Amino acid sequence: MSEISLPLQPDPPEPPRPKKKRPARPPRDGVSKERNHRRALVTSIVISSIVVHAVILLIFGIWTVAKHFTRPEARFEMKKVVKIPPKTPEHRMNVAKHEAMTPKPTFNDKLVSTRPVEFALPELPQVNLDQMLPLDPSQLISDQVNGLVGSAALGAGLGQGLSGAGGTGQGMSFFGVQTQGQRILLLFDVSASVVNKANAAGIPLERIQEETIKLIGGLPIAAQFSIIQFTGNYMPFTEELIAATPGNKNLAKQWVQEKWVTSGSMSAATSGVVSNLHGVVGVLQRATAMRPDVIFLISDASFQWRPGGAGGLSNIPYEEIRKAVDQVSKGSQAKVPIHFIAFEPKADDVSEWSRLVRRTGGEFRELKGE
Repeated sequence: MSEISLPLQPDPPEPPRPKKKRPARPPRDGVSKERNHRRALVTSIVISSIVVHAVILLIFGIWTVAKHFTRPEARFEMKKVVKIPPKTPEHRMNVAKHEAMTPKPTFNDKLVSTRPVEFALPELPQVNLDQMLPLDPSQLISDQVNGLVGSAALGAGLGQGLSGAGGTGQGMSFFGVQTQGQRILLLFDVSASVVNKANAAGIPLERIQEETIKLIGGLPIAAQFSIIQFTGNYMPFTEELIAATPGNKNLAKQWVQEKWVTSGSMSAATSGVVSNLHGVVGVLQRATAMRPDVIFLISDASFQWRPGGAGGLSNIPYEEIRKAVDQVSKGSQAKVPIHFIAFEPKADDVSEWSRLVRRTGGEFRELKGE
């Protein structure tokens, strides 16, 4: 039998394994710390937002479910409509019948005035009898017949050649220019050059006055007229066109005989004279305001103005004259003919003014000395 011998001392324990050492982290600088801080802040904000929205959605879901279970049941009600039956109008008919049977009050007493009192009627205003229509039956009948048959039956002209006017039709003739119209305006250039040229043409100032008076005297009662004489400034006979009554015709005759300018100049200080620095342009503007339907312009076709004041005197550009001529017919339903009667005009002025008056339907007539 063999013996087993056991060692009395145990095996020595294994030595502990050495631990691996982690590499030391480098120290953090300030930039890395700031970046990590921001990242942590953003992460916390996002998580908080998610949590808040989740809580809100949970509360909204609970409220919706609770509202569904607590909804009241539908109830159908039928309300009773109360109607009042219509009443018969018997009572009203009886009242109306009773009122119809009652006698109505009558007033037999009347207020009668046996004499005028202070408050009866006001005094009649003063009326200018010259503006009244004449009571001559022949003139009234003549106007009516002329309106029915036209100027062909009674004659379209009121004279021939240099005759002023005559007859009862609507036509008229002035220095050989025949025209028709109811609102006549005469524009006379009374400057010294026109007076001299008119005398050279064998038509002195007295003849012009005489023909003007004849024209006005032959106008029918339904016509209206006025006169404006001018050099640079101008003097109108009236502010507006007036009716061709006998009284107004006499006033025009007196004005032509007494107020006619013969000196060739017209001072603005004279009574009735209007200051005008624009020459014939200003006169045509005044004529436009009077709304005529035919205009006679008597001049030598040479016009000046002072646009810069009382200093420089220069010829008016025809472009400005053309604008003033076109303005005359602007507010009228038809063109307003401008008939130009010129005393010895220059060739250039004849060409320009002929075109201007033809645009209006007027006539340019030149009067030269023999």
